[in-house]
Amino acid sequence: MAAKKKTDMNKHFSRDDHLNFPCNIAAAVGQGFLARGLTFQNTAGPSKHQAVALRVGSDLSAFYECDMLAYQDTLYVHSNRQFFINCLVAGTVDFIFGNAAAVLQDCDIHARRPNSGQKNMVTAQGRTDPNQNTGIVIQKSRIGATSDLLPVKSSFPTYLGRPWKEYSRTVIMQSSITDVIQPAGWFEWSGSFALSTLYYAEYQNSGAGAGTSGRVTWKGYRVLTSAAEAQGFTPGNFIAGSSWLRSTTFPFSLGL
Repeated sequence: MAAKKKTDMNKHFSRDDHLNFPCNIAAAVGQGFLARGLTFQNTAGPSKHQAVALRVGSDLSAFYECDMLAYQDTLYVHSNRQFFINCLVAGTVDFIFGNAAAVLQDCDIHARRPNSGQKNMVTAQGRTDPNQNTGIVIQKSRIGATSDLLPVKSSFPTYLGRPWKEYSRTVIMQSSITDVIQPAGWFEWSGSFALSTLYYAEYQNSGAGAGTSGRVTWKGYRVLTSAAEAQGFTPGNFIAGSSWLRSTTFPFSLGL
């Protein structure tokens, strides 16, 4: 009986492979999954509700110049340490969600036009215990809207996120935020659930949607003023990037 060929989880995929995943969930598992120049797309549309394009549970995984396109639940950052650089993520409801330690750096993150009556949520982080070292960090990125949403953005409120689980943690820092984001910034999941236990933070963002004077007044929300505190959410610290990002050969910045 022939031995099975061992799968190389560190293989670099590129656009030359012409890989696309329409109407299916692509799942990255194992350790050290790397992808470059791929489009992960779920074409189910806004009426099909949850329709994940990419689910990532691979520890020390990295994605460079990839597109993740869907509507609700586009990118499922399921678990472990993940890094996204120069990527495009587009969707509607909770379109970056999960409980990984995930950093999206220098990415374009765009809300799309959802179904009538829906609100857009950029993130829905799922930390269930305050001791978990997980969270979604968006750094040095651009948060905006796709061309189908822009002319009707006043009809479809868009927020930076809502708490999927009790200790939800999301940090938006050093990013450009357009006026597609509502002044309140963040939205409830269900009444007062998690509003005092979540950790939502903003640090040195810019753009018409970055003003914090009208933000929510939840106990768990804060505007960071300390560079030392913000440094804790950089790739170098939050996902121990100094020990593994260089081996990906992808560009990255470890600090602020």
